[in-house]
Amino acid sequence: MNVKVAGTHDGIEFAPARRVNQALTASVEKRALHWMAERAPRWLTSDQLTALGFSAQVGAGLCYALSRYYRYALLLVILCLMLNWFGDSMDGTLARVRQQQRPRYGFYVDHIVDIFGAAALMCGLGYSGLLHWQTAAAMLVAFLLLSSESYLATYTLSCFQLSQGMFGPTEIRILLIAGNLALLHSRYAVLFGYKMLLFDLGGSIAAVSMFAMAVVIAIRHTAQLYREEPLP
Repeated sequence: MNVKVAGTHDGIEFAPARRVNQALTASVEKRALHWMAERAPRWLTSDQLTALGFSAQVGAGLCYALSRYYRYALLLVILCLMLNWFGDSMDGTLARVRQQQRPRYGFYVDHIVDIFGAAALMCGLGYSGLLHWQTAAAMLVAFLLLSSESYLATYTLSCFQLSQGMFGPTEIRILLIAGNLALLHSRYAVLFGYKMLLFDLGGSIAAVSMFAMAVVIAIRHTAQLYREEPLP
């Protein structure tokens, strides 16, 4: 496959990594985003969409914190998650449709924003009382581990994996929305006869799953690079 050079830096050619998304909603989402990008007003820019996505993720964290005192703030969290999806998913699509890609700038800004946004979201969740701080911290650490592996693989393997298996950012947002709706009914779940916080259960499963994926994928990629770069 021929890779189109997107730009240069200090005389060094830069080729964007191949993007792979095998998530459950990927095909439908791609068509919907492309449809919206083609009809977006000319004044709307990718940077504005990135700012919207980041602000909405921070807003979701703040609304989670507010839910400690007013549980219907969880509905505002859902609104923020939807706005976050729109901004975070549309910024790159809009740039590609308009042929305004800035691969190095876009990749860096998009993912540094994701890191700070995830930290804000987990801080809000930790303060909300909907789960214990330890669970929120475990989810954040696991997310950062998985993200770091993905960024390193993008650099070394020229392949950016937008999803892990059937799950990507959109699926995670859908699960969070479903969890928020369940919380409006009850914040507790019963597992094997034990009553526990619903988000403690879900968060623990998410943290363990992300950590396990990071370890398995890191081993696989290490073995692949070892084979591709044998000792002379």
